[in-house]
Amino acid sequence: MKILYATSEARPFAASGGLADVAGSLPKALKSRRIACRVVMPLYAGISEEIRNRMKYITNFDVPVAWRNQYCGLFSINMDNVIYYFIDNEYYFKRDSLYGYYDDAERFSFFSRAVIEMIRHTNWTPDVIHCNDWQTALTPVFLNCFYRHEEIFSNIKTVFTVHNLQYQGQYGYAVLDEVVGINRENHNILDYNLCVNFVKGAMQCCDMITTVSPTYAKEICTPWFSHSLDRFLLDNQYKLAGILNGIDYQEYNPAKDKDIAVNFTSEDFSGKSECKKALLKDFGLDSNAGAPVVGIVSRLVSHKGIDLVRSAFDQIIAEGFKVIILGTGDSEYEHFFADMALRYPFSVAATIGFIPAAAKKIYAGADIFLMPSKSEPCGLAQMISLRYGTIPVVRETGGLADSVFDCSKGQGNGLTFQSYTPEEMMNALHRAKAIYNDKENWKKLVRYAMECDYSWNTSATEYIKMYKSL
Repeated sequence: MKILYATSEARPFAASGGLADVAGSLPKALKSRRIACRVVMPLYAGISEEIRNRMKYITNFDVPVAWRNQYCGLFSINMDNVIYYFIDNEYYFKRDSLYGYYDDAERFSFFSRAVIEMIRHTNWTPDVIHCNDWQTALTPVFLNCFYRHEEIFSNIKTVFTVHNLQYQGQYGYAVLDEVVGINRENHNILDYNLCVNFVKGAMQCCDMITTVSPTYAKEICTPWFSHSLDRFLLDNQYKLAGILNGIDYQEYNPAKDKDIAVNFTSEDFSGKSECKKALLKDFGLDSNAGAPVVGIVSRLVSHKGIDLVRSAFDQIIAEGFKVIILGTGDSEYEHFFADMALRYPFSVAATIGFIPAAAKKIYAGADIFLMPSKSEPCGLAQMISLRYGTIPVVRETGGLADSVFDCSKGQGNGLTFQSYTPEEMMNALHRAKAIYNDKENWKKLVRYAMECDYSWNTSATEYIKMYKSL
C-alpha cells in the first residue's frame, strides 16, 4: 500500500505546531510497518541550507491556479528512510513565516493542486492521499472535480485529518473564480454558512475524515466544539473516525536525551531528582526540592486554559507550589506571567518564547505538568510529560481525556477534572499534592506514568487498518 502524506509543515523542515510533529513521525512509523509512505510539503525559505544541499531536483511543471498557470519545482530528500517531496515556488513560499499572509488562499490552493499534478512526474502513484488541515483541504476537491476521468487518478482514495477545527480556511466568494477555479456547478462543494469553506469541501469530497483523538471526533459533532460545522459533521458521521496521535519515542527518551541533566528510566528514575535540581537552578529558583514544581509548556492562548491558571495563580503559589512557564502567545498572558515572575521571584520563573531544549528540561525536571485546556484536539505535551515521569494535571477534553486517567479513581497516570473552573483545577492540584507528599505512592505513580505507551505503535496500526478499509 502506498500513502502520499500531504502537509503544510513537518519536522525537521518547518514547524509551527503539533501538525509538524505528527507529519515528522507518523510517516516513519508507517514505513517501519512496511507501508510505503511518502510526504509532500512546500519548500519554504526557512528550510536550512544544509538540508537544501541534500535535496535532489526532480523536475518542474506548471500548476493551474484558476485562470493562470504557475511554475512548480519538485525536489526530494530521503530522511530517516522516508522520501519527502518539496513543492517549490518562491513567489508563494519564499516568506518569513509559514502562514498569515493576505494571499494564503491562493498559496495553498496552488499547493493543494500541485500535490496532485506532481504524481504525473514521480513514477509513483499512491493508493491514498492523506491530507491535513485547511492548507491541503482543496486536494480532495480538485481530485474529484478535475482528475477522476484520468486512469492514473481514478482509483486514488483520500483521507482528510482535522488537527484543529478552529481553522477552516474560510474566505469570500471571490476566491472561487480568482483562486480555486472549479466550475460553477461545483461551487456548492465549498459553500457553507455564506462563505467559502475549504475544510467543508475536503470533508465532502474525501473518503474518510479523521481527527487526532476519539473524544475530539465526538466533540466536533456538537455546537460547542464544531465552529459551526456540527450540522455537516452529523450528516457525515459514517466516515468520521478519531485516532489518537502518538509521540516520537526516539526524540523523547529520558534514557538517552542529551538536553536533560541526568538520564533515567522507569526502572531507575533517581536521576529525575537531579533533573529537578538542575531545572530550578537553570531557571533561577530556590533549589529546595521539597516543594512540588508545576511545569507549563504551552502556547499562551485562551483555549489552552490559561485563564484558569491566571485566575488561580495566587492560590497556587500560596499553597506551596513552584511554577515554571515556557511559552509564547497573546500579549496579555505573556505580560501576566512576566509580572508573576517579578512578584514571586523565589517561586515563579517565566520564559516568554519557545526553546525546545528548555521544554525538555521542564518535562524531565518538573513534578507536575499542568494542562487545563478549554479544548484540546489531541495534545502532545501531556504524552511527553508522561514519558519523562512528570505527572499531568489536565482537564478532560479531546485527546487529554483519551490519554490521561485520574489515579484517584483507580489505576491512572495523572489527575483530571471536568468543569472549566479554577476551583475544579485547584481541586485536581490539591489531589496531586497529596499524592506527592506520600513518597511511596508518588514513586509508584511516576513509574506507572513512564510505562504508559503513547508511541506511534498503536496509532500507526489504527491508520493502517483505516487505509486498508477504503
